[in-house]
Amino acid sequence: MLIWAAAFAVFVALVGVPTSDVLIAFGWLWLATIAWRNYLPWREHLLFLRDWLPVVLLLVFYNVSRGSADKLFDPHVYPMIDADKAMFGGHIPTVWLQEHLWTKHVPWWEVVTSLIYISHFLAVPTVAVVLWVRSRKLSYRFMRRWIFLSMAGLITYFLYPAAPPWWASEYHYIPEHVMRFSLRGLEVLGLHGAGNTLNALQVEQSNPVAAMPSLHTAYAMMAVAFFLPMVRKRWWPLLFAYPLAMTFTLVYTGEHYVIDVLVGWLYVALTFVAVGLLERWWSNRAKLSQ
Repeated sequence: MLIWAAAFAVFVALVGVPTSDVLIAFGWLWLATIAWRNYLPWREHLLFLRDWLPVVLLLVFYNVSRGSADKLFDPHVYPMIDADKAMFGGHIPTVWLQEHLWTKHVPWWEVVTSLIYISHFLAVPTVAVVLWVRSRKLSYRFMRRWIFLSMAGLITYFLYPAAPPWWASEYHYIPEHVMRFSLRGLEVLGLHGAGNTLNALQVEQSNPVAAMPSLHTAYAMMAVAFFLPMVRKRWWPLLFAYPLAMTFTLVYTGEHYVIDVLVGWLYVALTFVAVGLLERWWSNRAKLSQ
């Protein structure tokens, strides 16, 4: 396992976080399961490929399709601006935060926000893989919610392209200058390769107007909500700290409005309800067929 960790650290430092290719990301996760359970025969390790291939193909489809989701309709801009102003006394939280917190030199908290931003690309897949190692039945429940949420977000991106704060500022819908600097903190850690790779992806492969809902915060909330029934309530504040930290990161760095976050959380709730109903229907159907 130490060899895998060292190899992955070198890969991130030289190439970047493996987000550009889903196959590469899951290749690393597969190698992690092999390293963690190296005592098992190969037929056990090959089960990972059998179980995860449909998931990976769906995520590849999501990544490819997301970049084209702004081809049908013009992006919406003012509804998100108006919603945030209505909630915050006429202020746009992103503008307010950048005016009060941004400095020319990278402050320590941007190291934290950059790491939180990057965690979006690793947290949910890692949770899914850890669950798969410990309980495949539980991992299937998690993956169903993950895929449903992703597809719901993708459909919304096609039907309702929405511009984030940095885009609205760049095209003068917001008079104040809004910067996009979600990865600036990596400079302090010396991870220039990782930052450059993700910055290139933001420019070249992502859809700049796929902001509603915010799947960054939706994924974070989904990962937390899935475990709430399994942990004592006294630990809930600690779990909720992650989606709240992701929210601050995205709003502060110009990636999302607060309304994007709230809609993302609503999508999580709807996902849990819809998938839960489908699971109960399937379970009842299976019992009747016995």
